[in-house]
Amino acid sequence: MKLIYNVEDKPKFSQLIVFAFQQLLAIITATIVVPILVNAYGAVNLEMDPAAALLGAGVGTLVYQFFTKKKSPVFLGSSFAFLSSMYSATVFGYFGIILGAFFAGLVYVVIALIIKAVGSGWLNKLMPTVVIGPTVALIGLSLAGNAVGDLTKASATGATYSLAAIICGLFTFGVTIWVSTKGKGFAKLIPFIIGVLAGYVLASVFTVIGNLADIEALKIIDYSALVNNFSTLSLGTFFHMPKFAFVEAFKEITGGNFAMTLADFGTLTLLYAPVAFVVFAEHVADHKNISSIIERDLLAEPGLDKTLLGDGVGSMAGAFFGCCPNTTYGESVGCVAITKNASIVTIRTAALLSILLAFFSPFVAFVNTIPSCVLGGICTALYGFIAVSGLKMIQTVDLNKEHNLFVVSSILVLGIGGFMLDFGALQITSIAASLIVGIIVNQLLKEKEA
Repeated sequence: MKLIYNVEDKPKFSQLIVFAFQQLLAIITATIVVPILVNAYGAVNLEMDPAAALLGAGVGTLVYQFFTKKKSPVFLGSSFAFLSSMYSATVFGYFGIILGAFFAGLVYVVIALIIKAVGSGWLNKLMPTVVIGPTVALIGLSLAGNAVGDLTKASATGATYSLAAIICGLFTFGVTIWVSTKGKGFAKLIPFIIGVLAGYVLASVFTVIGNLADIEALKIIDYSALVNNFSTLSLGTFFHMPKFAFVEAFKEITGGNFAMTLADFGTLTLLYAPVAFVVFAEHVADHKNISSIIERDLLAEPGLDKTLLGDGVGSMAGAFFGCCPNTTYGESVGCVAITKNASIVTIRTAALLSILLAFFSPFVAFVNTIPSCVLGGICTALYGFIAVSGLKMIQTVDLNKEHNLFVVSSILVLGIGGFMLDFGALQITSIAASLIVGIIVNQLLKEKEA
């Protein structure tokens, strides 16, 4: 892929801020949804702050950039893989949430040290292109249902199927891909910003008409977050101090509300550590994908041990501030691929922006008003590009050989079908479970052919 901005390139400052904001738009929704879900479904409501999670993602990304020597253009955001762990860990308070993330990050650190000692050549033998290609495609395809679900949803009414929402979502998608392919100059580099703004304007028109004419079917946007933010004019209207996890944990300890036994430490380890092994597979797939986009093998330089250290320590940092362990984001990879902007400076600026904007209430409130259908239109482009990136990898595989055909088909069918393994406290996601099956099939058939 011919990049407009390569890894080392530095865009002009005026453009850089816009590029960074676009990266932020690509990852922000998923990042702040994780604490919202934990608040809703956790065993104990800890009132996790989405703004703190956003700040934690920015800090985690900067940590990741440090360990990867500024060579991997990926943003880290709140990981959905740890949702089940976080639901259960809420009974241990903020300290338990932070400690669980530390155990997960420690798994990454241990694996990184092992790879540093023995190398990563074994990984390429275990996960060749015939295995990793369909897995990358599956990352995008497995999210297709989420994109379509959002595309049809009207945020104002909660309706899961709205024709007006579908029009707004498809309009957002159409504007995004049109600007990306037919746009000129600077506009071609910011298709997501233009797409979101275009979709938001159309949704606003529908919503205003719906409110004036009292037509429920046209009400798309829920403006309550912005209204509540500006309901009273005060310093807090514009600036917000996020509810940091480490501060709340300190309050628990000093307030006498901290009580954990040795068994509790063991429980947290079992909740988080096994999930880290599962997410390791997705970590490899994401880095294989971004490597194919920038045409540099990141598993060789800076090395898989460095990317794992960055991801692991970045997860610890993210949870320390915002409760949520981090992970490399496919949305970020998709944004790099579509905009052809792999500039590390852009990613680093996006991380700094996420830290600063976490304190700016109107921004967080505005993001909360972006309707699901508009985000669904954007995600249709992002997730589709991730899937196509994996399919491009498969192009180099000889599918006339039955061995390769069965490996690829087993991963795609099981993954798209939602195959997963549930061991109670540990759930192996469909992507990881399908990858495991693909690895086994590949090894068995290779031995048989030999």
